Amino acid sequence: MASLALLFFLIISSTFLFSHAANLQLQSSTTQDESFTSILVSQNGLDFVKDLLVNKAISSIIPLQLPATIEKSARIPFLGNVNMVISNVTIYKIDVLSSYVKLGNSGIAIVASGTTCNLTMNWRYSYSTWLVPFEISDEGRASVEVEGMEVGLTFGLENHEGTLKLSLMDSGCYVKEITIKLDGGASWLYQGMINAFEEQIASAVESAITNKLNDGILKLDSFLQSLPKEIPVDDNAFLNVSVVENPILSNSSIEVDINGLFTDMKNVPAVSKNYWQTRQPSFFCTDQSKMLGISLDEAVFNSASALYYDAEFMEWIVDKVPDQALLNTAGWRFIIPQLYKKYPNDDMDLNISLSSPPVIRISERKIGATVYADVIIDVVEADQVIPVACISLVIRGSGSVKIVGNNLGGSVKLDDLQMSLKWSKIGSLRMYLIQPVMWTLVQTVGIPYANSYLGKGFPLPIIRGFTLQNPEIIFSSSKVSVCSDVAYSESDDLDQLYLGCKLFGQQKPRM
Repeated sequence: MASLALLFFLIISSTFLFSHAANLQLQSSTTQDESFTSILVSQNGLDFVKDLLVNKAISSIIPLQLPATIEKSARIPFLGNVNMVISNVTIYKIDVLSSYVKLGNSGIAIVASGTTCNLTMNWRYSYSTWLVPFEISDEGRASVEVEGMEVGLTFGLENHEGTLKLSLMDSGCYVKEITIKLDGGASWLYQGMINAFEEQIASAVESAITNKLNDGILKLDSFLQSLPKEIPVDDNAFLNVSVVENPILSNSSIEVDINGLFTDMKNVPAVSKNYWQTRQPSFFCTDQSKMLGISLDEAVFNSASALYYDAEFMEWIVDKVPDQALLNTAGWRFIIPQLYKKYPNDDMDLNISLSSPPVIRISERKIGATVYADVIIDVVEADQVIPVACISLVIRGSGSVKIVGNNLGGSVKLDDLQMSLKWSKIGSLRMYLIQPVMWTLVQTVGIPYANSYLGKGFPLPIIRGFTLQNPEIIFSSSKVSVCSDVAYSESDDLDQLYLGCKLFGQQKPRM
């Protein structure tokens, strides 16, 4: 049962990272203490985890050897003093008839009832009597069946400096009935006397199980305190997973609020100045039977957008396109005649840089993104790159979302493109002629490049071995929610946490 508690909270504390937004306007001076991510596990989810982990807990407990050697003496008429000893009492099998997890404002209770366990032990008798001048002894093995056992614990959970702190409120084990069967020696003769040990054996079993529970809670609390407050994304960013509020326990779910924003290596929250956030209600699933709810707020995406913009990762040199004629001045001779006249048949490239972080908006129907970019048209002569003009773009697109395994993936399409001339060294440009070319470049180069990454998606931090099953995607104001059941593969190890969350490459792309 100690392992049940430990693994139960591995699920609760580490399974799901991305979720719904909290509240308040984003300010860099206060975001460290605000919640932008929450974790919600429903009663069905808790029941699933409980059923799975009861078996894991049993396998970790058995075999369990009780430390005590139990001795007892009795005076029997005609026989005299009889010394009885049982030792090497070992629990080798536990069966749980039923178990449940109950949530309340005061804490979390895990109870296994109708439990039976099987034990083995050594027994020995010795006595002396006036009938014979020497000591008489006998020994053998015994099998013990404990029935109607109930095991449970209750604990509280609170935020302690950004981590979860566990406090044991109650634990115990109660044995209802014991049956002892002796083997070896003259067991038929001693069966009645060995039954006198039932109370001591029951007490020893209760004490051993309770001690295991208490030890497990102490280890679990130490584990929770050691959980990292940051998950590395790559060489430039961390994800802030520090707990910012006490967990919320209702009668049917557990919710844990964490910060959830991207931060750079200096622990500075990355937040776009164009982004704001208002209080949103807790996310919900249309199918209330789903085990888990994962809601991704646009704050997470916008913080990532701002961070990688500040790290100057959003710059590209386009020197290859499907229609390579578009990167030679000859291909532009009817679009920008003066460019071809001044640099006839010269190669070109397009230096693209974002003028501000992309802004992501999520509504009840779709995900929208607005990208502000500057495109510098370069002429390449020998080893010299000559900037000739700069065009400002406002690109608007919409995206779709899908679940690929445990990844959140999707795609984007171009909805609108607006242009304006920022500066030119070759005179005025006819923007209406250039716009179809830019649209083609974005459509044939930019969109496929983005979708190649979006299609793979990024992993939702889920404990290794668990996979989403039959997920449902729900759009609402400022967030996308994923409601899902989960499955578990026995081939994986629950103790191995999947903390990878790499969203971007580490090298500036060259297209």
